[in-house]
Amino acid sequence: MPDKVGVFICHCGGNISDYVDVERVREVVAEEPGVAVAKTFMFACSDAAQEEMIREIKEKGLDAMVVASCSPKLHLGTFRNVAQRAGLNPYTYVQVNIREQCSWAHTHQRDKATEKAIRLVRAGVARARKSVPLEPITVKTVPEVLVVGAGVAGLRAALALSELGLKVHLVEREKEVGGRLRDLDALYPSGRKGREVIQQLTEMILSRKNVVLHLETQVVGKEGSVGDFTVHLKGPHGEETVRVGAIIVATGFSPYEPKEGEFGYGHPRVITLSELHRWWREGRGPQDVRQVAFIYCVGSREKEGHTYCSRYCCAAAIYAGLVLREKWPGVRQFHLYRDVRAYGRYETLYHQLLEAGGVFLRFEPPDLPEVKEEGKRLLVRVKDRLSHGEEVEIPADLVVLVTGMVPPEEKNLVEVLKLPVGKDGFFNEVHPKLRPVETVIDGLLLAGTAQGPKNMAESVSSAMAAASKAGVLLLRGEIRLEPQVAHVRAEACTWCGQCAEACPYGAIVQVERDGRAVAEVKPALCKGEGACVGVCPEEAIEVFGYTHEQIRAMIEALCKEVS
Repeated sequence: MPDKVGVFICHCGGNISDYVDVERVREVVAEEPGVAVAKTFMFACSDAAQEEMIREIKEKGLDAMVVASCSPKLHLGTFRNVAQRAGLNPYTYVQVNIREQCSWAHTHQRDKATEKAIRLVRAGVARARKSVPLEPITVKTVPEVLVVGAGVAGLRAALALSELGLKVHLVEREKEVGGRLRDLDALYPSGRKGREVIQQLTEMILSRKNVVLHLETQVVGKEGSVGDFTVHLKGPHGEETVRVGAIIVATGFSPYEPKEGEFGYGHPRVITLSELHRWWREGRGPQDVRQVAFIYCVGSREKEGHTYCSRYCCAAAIYAGLVLREKWPGVRQFHLYRDVRAYGRYETLYHQLLEAGGVFLRFEPPDLPEVKEEGKRLLVRVKDRLSHGEEVEIPADLVVLVTGMVPPEEKNLVEVLKLPVGKDGFFNEVHPKLRPVETVIDGLLLAGTAQGPKNMAESVSSAMAAASKAGVLLLRGEIRLEPQVAHVRAEACTWCGQCAEACPYGAIVQVERDGRAVAEVKPALCKGEGACVGVCPEEAIEVFGYTHEQIRAMIEALCKEVS
């Protein structure tokens, strides 16, 4: 174990040193057992500071290093790289957060903040002295991808993967591909019919020799981990098994179905926006339609239930208004909205419809529009906020409800793939900005409206991102995973099963060792978060890099008095 530790403390340009006596921390920590070097830097992450750290490590023959600076989320990779460049194993490096967890938390208590920083750095030194060299886990990858769902996102992801040279298994539970897109009569900005776009994509899919299309098929089982999943499919000809290196979930959305009587729904002249597209596909004309009222935010931004905004609906309704003007010239249209969210280039559509005579009236809950039957026509009442709440009555021959997106019913798929589900019911990515198509399960990616409301362009963008991510994972032939995962000391394990129940990733299984049932960790599935450690009554399971010995040493160092 390391007995020559280097400690490097950062001023962070005043972010730390304005509230912590950094020099005092250095002086105290320099006296700790095992500390061979203790230095401070204005910016530890600067190139000059990194080079000096490397020089100290080499000259003093250090075998571990501690950097006391900001959150490891920012510079964990930076200082691991410094360790490697200096010839150290990167897992004998420990980062201590004395910015977010100390200086920023105690800006008016300099003395106590300094004492806390000393304790935190001591704990880091104690952990570093008990560290052992670790090597990344290497997994050989299968150059094939499973894409679940053959809507526009799934089709585009499959084509992109095919072009990368990866074999694709495209699974669709319906009899034909295309999802919701094939039901749309006119698409912005081309005006093409949805079925035409799907037909073109389908022809491209069928022409690819490395794409296998599985229709009327569902995913019923999965084993394995990133790089090598075994997936069980059930289709019209029975069950089959495929091996893939990554899985992309592009199962799409379900349109909100209005309740009976909701804004008059159930009346033959109260339809949804998707039903209006069907009218157009079937060539149904406006013989007796002179006025149309669109009601926005149906099934979205509710007080309870679907509280989120479906985002695409406003632009879809506005574009439908422009299409309606071309298909049914002379028909007046009224748009009853809460807020118009026609962002980006879609704002130009809003202005085009205004200039073409579209009338926009703004309502605000709890004063929702009312739809009543009056003779052969419908009467829509709404309090227009733009005219100070004046009630407006609109005789309408057709009412179109602009419905939002709701998550599809995918309970079986969630259980099989262990998909993370958000509060809104859609599948959850790790981070909407930094890791927008990844899930907490390595190799399981998201695309399209499976992860939330999107328009078609956004769905395609996320599909391409997911395909790109899968390509990065698989094209190298192997994946290197973090070695800081849980492991079981079999001699202490009595198999109570509590660790397996606590693990959210299914990484712990029961095996037999020397005639005894014990737990075993599948390293490629483990994320090292340690939920299993806390529930083990025998202390038989621990995480590499955070062993029981390291944790106890850190606690003792934290409790040591600061003189």
